[in-house]
Amino acid sequence: MVRATKGRTEGLMSREIDYGNLMHDAMRGLIRKVLLDVADRGLPGDHHFFITFDTSHPDAELADWLSDRYPGEMTVVMQHWYDGLDVTEDGFSITLNFGDAPEPLYIPYDAIRTFVDPSVEFGLRFEQQENEDADSPETQDVAPEPKADLSAPPKETKSKDAEIVSLDSFRK
Repeated sequence: MVRATKGRTEGLMSREIDYGNLMHDAMRGLIRKVLLDVADRGLPGDHHFFITFDTSHPDAELADWLSDRYPGEMTVVMQHWYDGLDVTEDGFSITLNFGDAPEPLYIPYDAIRTFVDPSVEFGLRFEQQENEDADSPETQDVAPEPKADLSAPPKETKSKDAEIVSLDSFRK
């Protein structure tokens, strides 16, 4: 039990715990841990990722022709071929094949909008603040449909909709 002494309660009453941002940090940490494991040991089994990110994020790095083609967001697929996966505290670098042209990318974690592994029906969605609905938490079923398949041709897989969890509605 915590006791407030006289003079210390004034600032405590107006302070709130920002659960939304705490959850986003935790979810980004989860993505980082998954990518660290993949960088060390490769993608296990049928696991593969659809990662949608904000191409206009100031720290995102991608070829000009890619940012011109995908000016708002882009979905990349980590599945059959990728190279140079380097996971850092703030984001990750990876080289993906676009047609027959390998292109390096740097994706900061805070630029990620969705992270989906359809092989196990797992997904995370980071809503943008301008889309917030402060009255209700959001959980959606979303079929992972990449905007651009940027890996080698995907193999046929049976996948169900991934459950996407959004916690932005808790942020103030």
